[in-house]
Amino acid sequence: MSDHPFEDRQDAGRALAGHLERYRGRRDVVVVGLPRGGVPVAYEVATALRVPLDVFLVRKLGVPGREELAMGAIAGGGVVVLNEDVVRGLGISQRTIQEAAERERRELLRREEVYREGRPALELTGRTVIVVDDGLATGASMRAAVKALRRHRTAAIVVAVPTAPASTCRELRAEADETVCVVTPSPFLAVGLSYWDFAQTTDREVRDLLRRAARVSTGAVRPS
Repeated sequence: MSDHPFEDRQDAGRALAGHLERYRGRRDVVVVGLPRGGVPVAYEVATALRVPLDVFLVRKLGVPGREELAMGAIAGGGVVVLNEDVVRGLGISQRTIQEAAERERRELLRREEVYREGRPALELTGRTVIVVDDGLATGASMRAAVKALRRHRTAAIVVAVPTAPASTCRELRAEADETVCVVTPSPFLAVGLSYWDFAQTTDREVRDLLRRAARVSTGAVRPS
């Protein structure tokens, strides 16, 4: 296999969709993307499967001074998931976690407003939700998303990503109803190494993709 199996997020999304064909055209299925990088992947999946697309807001909680290292993640509804090994190993205080969570919660609200542009969220209760990101490392953000999605009383949650460590995929299989990982590089060093082009996704790109999906989506069930 190539050192970079995917050209870009669009290519990764098309490859991922090929592993989800059984969900094509099902009226009970919704695809949600984790911003920002998961949305371009999710857009390709939703387009290929001909199902509605939405965004699901999650934020990583970075270790102060080492923000690339996740000590946990938060999602809507006050859900917080911690990487206990990181928290214990670095002696991170509860106050530090609370401060980071509050800061990221404000960012969640900002992004919700920017991305949705007044559109209501798709109804998730009783539906099969395919939750997509551009890849996983520790899986903290995805675990927060799964935990938050459970509160919506979904029928099933399918975690779907182009690339992740095999160990993270195994862990998520215990939490989601199904987990699809297209490639599991070993050794796994970083998500971006599975892509030739891993340029940062902007808020504008996310907004434009969601706007485009909302225009073409059919059979989307909106909350009453």
